[in-house]
Amino acid sequence: MEWWQLLLITIGLLFLLMAIRVPVAFAFLLINIIGALYLWGGGIGLQQLLANVREALTSFSIAPIPLFILMGEIMFHTGIAPRVIDTIDKWIGRVPGRLSFLAVGGGTMLSTLSGSSIACTAILGSTLLPEMKNRGYKDSMTIGPILGSGGLAVLIPPSALGVLLASIGKISIGSFLIAIIVPGVTLALFFMIYIFIRAKLQPHLAPAYDTENISLSEKLLATAKYILPLGFIIFLVIGLIFLGVATPTEAAALGVVGSAILAAIYGQLNVSNIKVSLIGTMKITTMIFILIAGSTTFSELLSFSGVTRELVSIVSGLQSPPIIIILVMIAMLIIMGTFMDGISIMMITLPIFIPIVSLLDYNLIWFAVIVLITIEIGQISPPFGMGLFTMKGVAPKDVSMKSIYKASFPFIGIDILLIAVIILFPALVTWLPSLMN
Repeated sequence: MEWWQLLLITIGLLFLLMAIRVPVAFAFLLINIIGALYLWGGGIGLQQLLANVREALTSFSIAPIPLFILMGEIMFHTGIAPRVIDTIDKWIGRVPGRLSFLAVGGGTMLSTLSGSSIACTAILGSTLLPEMKNRGYKDSMTIGPILGSGGLAVLIPPSALGVLLASIGKISIGSFLIAIIVPGVTLALFFMIYIFIRAKLQPHLAPAYDTENISLSEKLLATAKYILPLGFIIFLVIGLIFLGVATPTEAAALGVVGSAILAAIYGQLNVSNIKVSLIGTMKITTMIFILIAGSTTFSELLSFSGVTRELVSIVSGLQSPPIIIILVMIAMLIIMGTFMDGISIMMITLPIFIPIVSLLDYNLIWFAVIVLITIEIGQISPPFGMGLFTMKGVAPKDVSMKSIYKASFPFIGIDILLIAVIILFPALVTWLPSLMN
């Protein structure tokens, strides 16, 4: 069988399995079993498949994933997130689009508590949407900022999805976590600029209102109680990686310990919260680890069958400028994001894209950051972005899917603008990792 026929059959079978609602992880495992039997010689192939799975899941590099998830679970279930949002609210004055700014500020801070864009969207939506509606805010200034800000969760570390991407792409996890900091903060800044300009030009979308006067001492006290301790945990996770003092796994473990201590100080570390945090961590980790096992063997099957080699050979023979090839990849990822989840996209495309990007001599961390942003675009892209349905679930019943779709487009555009900026100025991604010890 020709390599291209094998590729078409493989991708077609994957789409068929997902179309009939077979879980992504099991779809990949089924493909791997069929591929091992066909390409690796029956029973011997299955033995090799098991060896690959064992090697993938015993790698020290993926240890930060369950630790980052546990850290986020502890933060959320012990009620730290609402306190952070309330503290940020105290500092925001009477500015145009005040509550929309709060959504972005809250989303940025919540990103340090969890790498889940869905969780951040749900929390911001359930917390801020009712107040926004009461204040007369229109959907474009309520739903849009919350959708966009929820996506910051994967672009500001700790990011479990970022660790997974780096693991699949065989990229330094520590360097990648540091590399996404500046793009994540830049995206939050772009959101704020957009909100300010639109609120100024169309004030009826976000009507101004009088706010309670809060003394400076009260603001400082709330900051000292809820923001500064969070900043210390961020330092434990990101600062120690940047300084070269701790590996990503060690930093993630310190983050879990710091989160538990902080929850205990607030009086929220009890058996019930610990139990629900551990159960949530085990559920998410199990799913991710099955996906990692599937992606590892899938990549090796593509390589063994000659698909990867042939695709790289075709690309090397093209006369198109390398940046055009990168743009085509980005376009493919955006299109796939309109009907597939981010993890599936990574598992299908990275084993093919990474060797091609290496051939084109582009920085792999730079490309991986673009992939992460593009995948996050898919979370809020009509018609099937998971963030859109999460928003529908927490929004008032009178909010239609059409309104949610419409509100998402400006923020999709801002995400694409960030990708363009990163392509034009790669140092936005590569600068911080270059300073690491």
